[in-house]
Amino acid sequence: MKSKPQNFWSTLPKPFFTLAPMANVTDYAFRSMIAKYGRPDVMWTEFVSADGLISAGQKKLLIDLKFSKNEKPIVAQLFTGHPEAMKKAAAIVKKLKFDGLDINLGCPDRAVEKQGGGAALIKNQKLAIEIIQAAREGVGHIQIIDRNEGVCMIKAHRKSVAEEGHASSRFSRYDQNLVTTRKMQKGDVAPIGGKKPLNGIFVNSTKGAPASLHLTGNENNFPVSVKTRIGYNKLDLEWIRALLELRLPALTVHLRTRKEMSDVPAHWEIMPEIIKLRDSISPETLIIGNGDVESVEDGLIKLKKYGGDGAMIGRGIFGKPWLFETLRHSPNHSSRSNGSMCHSRKPRRSRSVAEAKAGASGNPVFKEDRSPEDRLKALLEHTKLFEKTYKNIKNFDVMKKHFKAYVSGWDGAKELRVKLMGTHQFKEVKKEIMDYLKVEKK
Repeated sequence: MKSKPQNFWSTLPKPFFTLAPMANVTDYAFRSMIAKYGRPDVMWTEFVSADGLISAGQKKLLIDLKFSKNEKPIVAQLFTGHPEAMKKAAAIVKKLKFDGLDINLGCPDRAVEKQGGGAALIKNQKLAIEIIQAAREGVGHIQIIDRNEGVCMIKAHRKSVAEEGHASSRFSRYDQNLVTTRKMQKGDVAPIGGKKPLNGIFVNSTKGAPASLHLTGNENNFPVSVKTRIGYNKLDLEWIRALLELRLPALTVHLRTRKEMSDVPAHWEIMPEIIKLRDSISPETLIIGNGDVESVEDGLIKLKKYGGDGAMIGRGIFGKPWLFETLRHSPNHSSRSNGSMCHSRKPRRSRSVAEAKAGASGNPVFKEDRSPEDRLKALLEHTKLFEKTYKNIKNFDVMKKHFKAYVSGWDGAKELRVKLMGTHQFKEVKKEIMDYLKVEKK
C-alpha cells in the first residue's frame, strides 16, 4: 500500500527549534550565514505583506522571499488584513516552492496593524479565520463558496484530490471540481463525492462566522501555520482555542500580549494551559513557544519545564549565526546535507539538555563565546553577502544593526564599532576590520 505523503512538520525531531521571522534581520544574507554555521530545524523568512506581493511592487518584495535549498525546510510568513490578498499571495508562496506558509497574527508594529494585519487580528477573530481559510484556498486545498450559517458548499480541486491519493478520474463529472452541499454542525465530517470519499471536518458553524473546512488526512502537504500572541491587552485563551479549532499543523505562540510588546518576561508559565487546550481540541497541532529563548540549551530547559513541541529563537540569534550549531551534532538529529529532509516515520528520541552541550562523541561542541577574530571574520562574510544580495536594493544601514551584536564583549570593541557605523560599503568595513586585527596582533 502506497504511503501518504507527509508535510515537513511531521518529520521533525522533538523538541525542535525554529528561527523567528524578523523584519530586516532574518533576510537571505543572515539566513545563509545561519544555514552555513548551524541551521535550525525550520527557517522562517522575514514577514512580507501579502497586499504588496500581489501589487505592482511585487518585484521589490520578491527579494524578501529569496532563499536557497540549504535553508530548507523554510516557511514564508505573510501578513494582511484582507482575505483575498492572502489567497492570491499564498498561491505565489506555494509556486516559489517554500515548504509551508505561516500567517502573522501577532506583529505589534503600528504600520502593520493599521493595515488590519498582525496583532490587530487578535481583536477580530472572524476576519482572522477568513484570512487563514483564504490561505488554505490559495494553496489549492479547498474553496468555500457558500458561507451561510450551518451550510457549507465546498469545492475541492481535482489536483488536491490526486495529492490525497484519490483517483481524480472518478470525479470527472464534476468538471474539475468536487462540490458537496449539506447542513453541518461543528465537528461534522463532510464526505466529498466518489466511492472513496475525501473527508473534511466542518470546524465553524457559529452564526455570523465564516464556514471553515479542514480536510482530513494529508491535505496539508503544503501546510498553513500561524504565529500569534497570547492576547491583545490581556491573556485570551479563547483566542488560542479559536485557532486550535482550525486544526493547524503548527501554532507558534509568543508568550506575551500585544500590549506587553517585549517589555516584560515571556509568560512561559502559561504554556501548560495552552498544551492542555491543544490536547483536548487538536492533538495533532504542534505548539511552538516563543519569547526569551536565548539558546538551544535554554529552549530545552523551558520546553522540559513548561511543555511544547518546539521553541522559536528570535533576538538570541543576533550576532550568533552559529547559535543552532549544536543541533547538527545531536545524536538523534538526521543529516541534512544539501538541504535534504528526512521523511522517516520512525519515532525519534527526545533531545536533552546534555545534547545541547555535547555531540555524538560526547565532546563539547557548543561555542557560545567565539573569539573576537572569529566574530569579525563572520561579520565580514555576512556584510559581503549582504552587499552582493541587496546592493542598490536595501540601504546599507540595514546591515549596521548587526554590527553591535557581532562587535561587543571585549576591550576595544566599542571603538571599532564606532568606526564601523561610519562605513557605507563592504570595502570600508573590511578595511576597518583588517586594520584593527593588524594592530591587535602586534
